[in-house]
Amino acid sequence: MSNKFKIVHQTNSRVRYKYSLLDDKYIDENILKKDLEKLEGVENVRVNKVAKSVVVNFEDSKVLETVEKRLKDLTLDDLLESCKNEAVCVSCVSDEDPSIKGIVRASSALLAERFTKNDLIKATVSSVAAAPLLIEGSKELFEEGLTSKVLESAAVGISLYRKDYLAANSTNAMLELGEYIEETTVHKSDDLLKELAKPNVEEAWIEKEVDGKITEVLVKSSEIKTGDVVVVGVGNTIAVDGHILDGSASVNEVSMTGEAEPVIKRRGDRVISGTIIEDGRLRIWAEYVGADTATQRIKHYIENSLNEKSSVQLKATKLADKLVPVTLGLAGTSYVLTRDFERTASILQADYSCALKLATPVAFKTTISKAGHNGIMIKGAKSIESLNSADTFVFDKTGTLTEGELEVISVESYDDEWTEEDVLNLTASTEEHYFHPVAEAVVKAAKEKGFVHMHHEEVEFIVAHGVKTEVDGKQVVIGSRHFLEDDEKIDFGNAKSRIQKSLDNGKTLLYIGFDGKLLGTISLADNLRKNAKSSIKRLRELGVKNIVMLTGDTKKKASMIAQELDIDEVRAELLPTDKARIVKELMDQGKKVAFVGDGINDAPALISSHVGISMSRGADIAKATADVSLLKDDISAVVEAKELANNTMKLINNNFNATVGINSAILAGATFGLFSPIQTAVLHNGTTIGLLLNSIRGVKVNK
Repeated sequence: MSNKFKIVHQTNSRVRYKYSLLDDKYIDENILKKDLEKLEGVENVRVNKVAKSVVVNFEDSKVLETVEKRLKDLTLDDLLESCKNEAVCVSCVSDEDPSIKGIVRASSALLAERFTKNDLIKATVSSVAAAPLLIEGSKELFEEGLTSKVLESAAVGISLYRKDYLAANSTNAMLELGEYIEETTVHKSDDLLKELAKPNVEEAWIEKEVDGKITEVLVKSSEIKTGDVVVVGVGNTIAVDGHILDGSASVNEVSMTGEAEPVIKRRGDRVISGTIIEDGRLRIWAEYVGADTATQRIKHYIENSLNEKSSVQLKATKLADKLVPVTLGLAGTSYVLTRDFERTASILQADYSCALKLATPVAFKTTISKAGHNGIMIKGAKSIESLNSADTFVFDKTGTLTEGELEVISVESYDDEWTEEDVLNLTASTEEHYFHPVAEAVVKAAKEKGFVHMHHEEVEFIVAHGVKTEVDGKQVVIGSRHFLEDDEKIDFGNAKSRIQKSLDNGKTLLYIGFDGKLLGTISLADNLRKNAKSSIKRLRELGVKNIVMLTGDTKKKASMIAQELDIDEVRAELLPTDKARIVKELMDQGKKVAFVGDGINDAPALISSHVGISMSRGADIAKATADVSLLKDDISAVVEAKELANNTMKLINNNFNATVGINSAILAGATFGLFSPIQTAVLHNGTTIGLLLNSIRGVKVNK
């Protein structure tokens, strides 16, 4: 269905539309603005979502046909697609540096007025200097109603009318200085975030078959496909997310995780794009390429972070807008009672809008930037707000409270002709071609015990079950008990008691079948993180009232873990589909729920919770659906995120109270004639600048 729009006002170079698509809450003004400005002949665009207004400045009216066709046909998907392949829509945020021209113009008029005695020259110079403010204020009055800009222009206009050129020029100069510092501060907060949008790696070496030989070829990063083997040497930046096939290297991950110390990476380890090899050489199997890599996901996070408004931000904006008529009403009442234009001009200076509207988003952006530099990607202001209010943390055990790396504890053989080492070598030989956590653990254990490879035929991988191959013409089956006993009809009779004993001790078993018989089992364990208990303790100190653990383990094993970690509530023997249901249950009880997980089956719970947190080793879909995505494999990062959120909201509330309190005092002083327009301008702008600097300084986290 096409969009509805109508022309509200039009001149020879400018047209204003009322546009129905702006009713959609997911439409972002900056992206729409950028999209329309791409049209040839369009000079610039202004979008006001609240007023559902689109203002287009153009060179020739012929372009309007193209503009109106675009407005008619445009969809939300078109807008998202239009910025999918850019450095993302970080480009939607203006890269223009704040201009100092206004300060120069206003200051020059102030100086000129002091050195001339001719009233006509004073009036001319002062009026020319104030003209941009007066014009902008008049435009905003007709287009947006009463705003802080309208009050400021009225204050300067009254001073000009009274021929108080010193007050007019001083006030104008202070306003220009304040606006410049405000723009610089906001620009700085955007720059902090855009620093995180690492430049794409333009080119990379990949292995290709040329004339029957494997050769390294330099290609553009955009040409790399999933499954390609990427070769990265010393000093180069990794262009893909993937697994190491061969080699070892010291990898600097500071740009992605905030960890300054290089990490040694070897075969089977995962690497992420944007990290740099300091020493060594790697052959990497490309798993995620292009827009799916970590660096590109970060850019999408930044786009949300730059433009998203939280409820507290909207509350501040609404309050600021409501207080404009209050200021105007006081000014009018004061004039009626005192007939003092100077006092009226002073009152019009004491406006709440600037500090209320600017300090809050700057505080959010600064926190998102600081978190990003520490390997914590927060999607936006709403996520910070939700994380601050979260009083219940739900952990999916595996990969969050545990290391997420399985370790071989023991090997048992049920055939006298096969030693434990033989069973381990057979399993490792079959599993070494896969990067599944179980396979990686088995191969690692075999190498530590002097791995002897056993020749086998092609391996068949059966999803969620296991693997099959042949050795010496006999079938090898490795995987779950269900796979071997139910699907492959292998008899477990003679080993049931030994298997049950291992299960009762909390071990995870991998079953190996050979020639139609149960050959043996390998016991694996996923160890608890060393700092899991201390992290849970810190969460309680930060106001979390309830810690819940979800697991598929037996109730006995789950209770042991819960007791060790001091967890309040445990749900055991769960199916993957149970997680989202439990999260909803807790939310229905009135709890503010944060869910921490890392698997594909965690996505529904991550989405349905008030705030979803995905661990660094999590599945891509988990990271995509989470509100907070961790780039470092450390549960203490969950605590850092919570502390950042708490401290940020405390800072915002302090700024909010200071803004209302200080500006109310200034307004009262101006109303009772205690401050001149110049003094009011200095106090008002000084307060705003101080609060902005406080916001950009940001908050600290105790590590």
